Amino acid sequence: MNWDQVQGKWKEFKGNAQAKWGELTDDELDQVDGNREALEGKIQAKYGKTKEEARREVDEWLDS
Repeated sequence: MNWDQVQGKWKEFKGNAQAKWGELTDDELDQVDGNREALEGKIQAKYGKTKEEARREVDEWLDS
């Protein structure tokens, strides 16, 4: 799956993202609104991850 598909159907994927990163609130995921960099930034801030770690987690999430 590519990010364009996620971005186009963000409302559907938002629940899946909430399940993966449970500390992210609905409001934060609404702010992301399908923007990959914004999602990675929220993961970094909430979980104390590096940019590379957040990017890798998002890649793994896309592949699953």
